[in-house]
Amino acid sequence: MVTFVATPIGNLGDITLRALDALREADVIFCEDTRHSLKLFNHYQIKKPLVACHKFNESAAAEKLAALAAEGKKVAVVTDAGTPVISDPGNILVRTLREKGIPYTIAPGACAFVAALVLSGFAADRFAFLGFLRGKAGEKRAYLKENADFCGTLALYSAPQDVDADIALLYEMFGDREACAVREITKVHESVEYFRLSAGLPGEKRGEYVLLVKGAEKKENPLNALSEREHIAHYVAAGMSEKEALKAAAKDRGVSKSTLYKFTIKTKDA
Repeated sequence: MVTFVATPIGNLGDITLRALDALREADVIFCEDTRHSLKLFNHYQIKKPLVACHKFNESAAAEKLAALAAEGKKVAVVTDAGTPVISDPGNILVRTLREKGIPYTIAPGACAFVAALVLSGFAADRFAFLGFLRGKAGEKRAYLKENADFCGTLALYSAPQDVDADIALLYEMFGDREACAVREITKVHESVEYFRLSAGLPGEKRGEYVLLVKGAEKKENPLNALSEREHIAHYVAAGMSEKEALKAAAKDRGVSKSTLYKFTIKTKDA
């Protein structure tokens, strides 16, 4: 069995009992950075063979992991902090295990962007996680453009040396919006700072950041200013059947088709 284990994102006390059991019972642990993970393992007196598994060797590590699991070894997988796969190595591992029919599970726990979303107070009923902005400037712009009209909260990671440039790019692509920068989550200097994208984030940048940006303002459909009957008639005049027009108008208005059905009856009577 392979277990993907979430580890603390700051405070070493933020680890589950099940995660500790998985690490203690493992025959081998695959780590994003073995040196970094040793701090956690030493704290809990866990001594196991460690194998490096990072973005530069993940494909080879996946084959090795699968071979060990196929032999009946218990394998644990951790990244430097938080949940494996979330902007960290692990996706190729999961895909390889799935393709080979090897069972795997997760010992869930800390995740930085989820914690930051809670701390920000921004809407959490609808959100999108964008990870790190990667690639060249043009690729970053194209990626942000795809999410510019999303109405929920946007969350992304940013390294201290990239924060100012990332915020400038967010302002360029999204316009001026309220934003929040969360850093040092669960640590002594944990902070939550609110700012406008147009103003940027003041002060020296230290530590890893989670940036939260409020979603796009919902654009009102101009057809909603029409009466219900006129709205349906607009789509009929455009060539839709009455049934199709009813469905389209209901979608525009965010109501059920049954709510508008009476207006089609009146139209027939008229």
